[in-house]
Amino acid sequence: MASPSRRLQTKPVITCLKSVLLTYTFVFWVSGIVLLAVGVWGRVSLAVYFSLLDEKATNVPFVLVGAGVVVVLLGTFGCFATCRGSTWMLKLYAMLLSLIFLIVLVAAVVGFVFRHEIKTNFESNLNLALKNYNVTADQHSEAVDTIQRTLHCCGVQNYSDWEKTDYFAQRGIPRSCCKSQDDCSVEDLRDPNKAKLKVFVDGCFFLVTSTMESKMSVVAGISFGIACFQLVGIILACCLSRYITNNQYEMV
Repeated sequence: MASPSRRLQTKPVITCLKSVLLTYTFVFWVSGIVLLAVGVWGRVSLAVYFSLLDEKATNVPFVLVGAGVVVVLLGTFGCFATCRGSTWMLKLYAMLLSLIFLIVLVAAVVGFVFRHEIKTNFESNLNLALKNYNVTADQHSEAVDTIQRTLHCCGVQNYSDWEKTDYFAQRGIPRSCCKSQDDCSVEDLRDPNKAKLKVFVDGCFFLVTSTMESKMSVVAGISFGIACFQLVGIILACCLSRYITNNQYEMV
């Protein structure tokens, strides 16, 4: 049996660790809300871009939303485990944090490795969307129009890409390329020389990839920050579990 002075030294450490871990768990819980909000924001803000990517890429915002929900639930469990002072709950909490950390880390590495493939895929799909562009308001045609209006661009590499499409032979360059809707007639759009003065001449591919990279950098930064933050929770949970176990041993 340990001396009373030894136990008196251990209990303040446990109390301090509990307070720190509770603070961490609350911040971790809030980070889950942030991750959830980022997922929803990504789905709304980048929806038009994701529509021109493969189906796997469109699932990224939903993965973030799912991760946010898991973090919120795990944060709630961590708070309960800390208050109860249960060693097995704290160990399980640390294990779950480690698992999520590894998943987020692997996802970040995979996204970094395959970023060039995503660009290539987007470029080919954008070219295909121009080729099949029509006035039936299908999803890809709407995405092309939205991108051209929003980013003030036209075509893939430049406005002349439209000259290779069936739509140009019928109606010329789409009105979504016009700098001014009031000064952009059908005759102008059918004549490449006149259209050059009326439409945006820069292509959309570079602007879209730059926009997506800047926005996805925000998403990646927040996700990676939350992943690294989990290391603190893992260490705190393990330390608290160890001190509680030692305290119980000393009382025997």
